[in-house]
Amino acid sequence: MASPQIPGSSKDKRQLTTPKPTALWWVLGALLLLAIGQAFFMTPGGRQIPYSEFKSLVRGGQVAEVAVGDTHIRGVLKKTESGSNAFSTTRIDDPKLVEDLDQAGVKYSGELVSRWLPEILSWVIPILLIIGLWTFFFRRIGGAEGGVMSFARSKAKIFAEDDVKVSFQDVAGVDEAAQELREIVEFLKNPRKYTTLGGKIPKGVLLVGPPGTGKTLLARAVAGEAKVPFFSLSGSEFVEMFVGVGAARVRDLFSQAETKAPCIVFIDELDALGKMRVQSPMGSHEEREQTLNQLLAEMDGFDPRKAIIIMAATNRPEVLDPALLRPGRFDRQVLVDKPDIRGREAVLRIHVKNVKLSPAVDLTKIAARTAGFAGADLANLVNEAALLAARRDKTAVDMADFDEAIDRLIAGLEKKRVINSKEREIIAYHESGHAIVASALEGMDPVHKISIVARGFGALGYTMQLPTEDRYLMQKQDLVNQMTVLLGGRSAEEVALGAISTGAQNDLQRATDLARSMVTEWGMSDKLGLVHFDQGRRARFLDVPMPLERGAYSEDTAQLIDAEVKSLLNQAHNEARRILSEQRDLLERVTRRLLEKEVMEGAELREMIDNAVPQTT
Repeated sequence: MASPQIPGSSKDKRQLTTPKPTALWWVLGALLLLAIGQAFFMTPGGRQIPYSEFKSLVRGGQVAEVAVGDTHIRGVLKKTESGSNAFSTTRIDDPKLVEDLDQAGVKYSGELVSRWLPEILSWVIPILLIIGLWTFFFRRIGGAEGGVMSFARSKAKIFAEDDVKVSFQDVAGVDEAAQELREIVEFLKNPRKYTTLGGKIPKGVLLVGPPGTGKTLLARAVAGEAKVPFFSLSGSEFVEMFVGVGAARVRDLFSQAETKAPCIVFIDELDALGKMRVQSPMGSHEEREQTLNQLLAEMDGFDPRKAIIIMAATNRPEVLDPALLRPGRFDRQVLVDKPDIRGREAVLRIHVKNVKLSPAVDLTKIAARTAGFAGADLANLVNEAALLAARRDKTAVDMADFDEAIDRLIAGLEKKRVINSKEREIIAYHESGHAIVASALEGMDPVHKISIVARGFGALGYTMQLPTEDRYLMQKQDLVNQMTVLLGGRSAEEVALGAISTGAQNDLQRATDLARSMVTEWGMSDKLGLVHFDQGRRARFLDVPMPLERGAYSEDTAQLIDAEVKSLLNQAHNEARRILSEQRDLLERVTRRLLEKEVMEGAELREMIDNAVPQTT
C-alpha cells in the first residue's frame, strides 16, 4: 500500500510566484517619505546662524533684507566675497527687533508660513495609521485562514482535481475494498449510468479497519481517479469549547461542498465526532451532540442530484451512533482489513520501488514473516531496512537488513546490557523451553529464531515463530497448544533448575487471557457449556478493553469460570513439563548452545531435534 502523497502542484505554484510586499514594508516606506518631506519642506533654507550673530550683523549694516516669520527669520546678507549670502535663524521674543531693523536701514517684511504639512503630520497621519492597523487586525481575526471571528468556518483542506496524485495503482493488499470504491468513481465520472435506471448512489461510505491499513489512502485514490475536488478534515476539528461552533462548521462544510460538486468530503477519525449519544447522570457533551445532530441533518438534507460523496474512516465502529449507520447516511460500510500474504507482497513491491535491493532479496519470504502487519507497518519495515543498510555503508539492501528490521519491529531495539551468568542461564533455559515445546506440538508454527539478547521494554529474550500461512480459525486443541508453548519457558525453569523466576510474567498473562476467552467467549468448557459470558467487550480493531458490564453472571458462575480457567492452564502446564522431561538432554544442549551464541536459527534447532534421543522418566 503506497504511503499518502502530498499534493505537489499547489506547492510548486507557491514557490514560483513572486512574494508580495508585506504591510510592514508599506509602513516603513511611508515613514521614510514623511521624513524626507519634513526635511525638505520644513527646514528653512540658507546658513543657520545664532540669533545673537544675526543682531550683530544687523547693527553692523551687513544685512540687506529679512523675512520675519512666526518661528524663523530668513534673510540675505549684502554681497560678500564668500559667495553664499542667504541665512536663517530661530526667532526669539525681541520687542526691539523692528526698531533695530529701521535704524540699520534693513528692508523687512512679514512671512506667513503654510501649516498644512505639520498638521498632516500631527493628526491626519496618526488617524490613517490607526485605521490601517484596525483593518489589518480585523482581516487577521476574521480571515479565511482562521481566527477569533472565524470559528464557524470549516477547517477542511481543499485539494483541487489536479492536486490529488494518488490512484488505485498506489493501493495494494485491499483488493476487495478497492473494488467496492471503484463504483463510487464510476458514479462520479458517469452519474447518468445509474440515475437513468432509477438507482441511487450511496450518500456515505464508511471505511472501517485497523490503524495503518490505508483508509485515508483509499479515499484519496477515489478522488484521484474521479478527478474531483477533495475536502479532507478530521472529526476532532469540528468540536470546540464554544457551543454551536461545531454545528456551524458542519453547515459551512456542506455549503462549500455544494459549490464544488461533484466532490468528495472525507472525515477522518469519525469516532471523535460521531460517538454514541448516551444519557449520563454526569451530563453529556452538548457541543459534540449538537455537532453530530447537524451532521445527521445535513446528510439527510443535501440534494441527492448533486454528486457529493461523504466518506469517513474509523477504527472504532462499535462506538458510532446508530443513526449514522442507517441507510440514507453511511449506508455502505467497507472493511479495510490487514492484507494476507499475497497482499503483503504486493504492498512491499510498491514500497521498494525507490529502494536499491540486492538480487538475493525475496519479498515472498518477507511477506510470510510479516503476518499481521498492516500497510503502514510494511512501509516502516522497508524504511528501517534501508536505514540499516545505509548505516552499514552497503550499496544495496539485502535479506539480512530485512531480518534485522523485522526483529526490531516485533521485539524492539536490541539492548547492550551486561547480565550476570546466573540470569543468562535462566533466560537461556526459558527460551529453550518455548522453542522445544513449540517444535514438539503438532500444528504449531515452526520456530524461526531463538535469542537471549534483551530487546524492547523488559524482554530479556524471545522465541520467534514463523507462520507458514495466514489462519483465520482456531480449534480448541490449537489454543491449548498455544498455552502450552507460552508455559514452556516457566516449565523449563522448573525442570532444569527446580526453581521459578519472574521472567514468565508476560507468558502467564497471555496464557490466562487465552484460557479465559476459551471459557467465557468461545464456549470451549464442558462444565459451562455453550454460553457466552460478556466479561468486557473488546474493540473490533483495537486491542482496547471496553468497560466491564457488572452483573453479567452470578457469583457461583464466576467461581466456576475461575476453576475452568485454572484447569485449562494446569493441563497446558502439565503437558509442557512432560515434553521437557522427555527432552531433558535436548533442553541442556539447546541451552548451552544459546549461552555460547546468544542467537540460534530455527534450522539449527531442527537439526538438533532430529539428532536427539527422547528420554523416558
